[in-house]
Amino acid sequence: MSKSSCFTPEIVDELLDKLSSDDQFREQFLGNPALVLHTMGVDVDPAQVPPIRRLPSKESLKANRDAIKAKVAGKAGLVWFLVE
Repeated sequence: MSKSSCFTPEIVDELLDKLSSDDQFREQFLGNPALVLHTMGVDVDPAQVPPIRRLPSKESLKANRDAIKAKVAGKAGLVWFLVE
């Protein structure tokens, strides 16, 4: 898989699936988002990771999936922590 600095629709789908259903994945993502994203094919600069991180609830991610996909697809970086 080639590495990218932006989120493809496929990566966004996979990430939303995991973040909205998998507590262990959410914990790993909060602990080291740059590493988790790297394993999914998205490279981000670890220096850009906010020191204080929180994710929307699983329920919020499920309820707002289409809006989140529209906001995130094609973007670079760690916008996950800016999505409410």
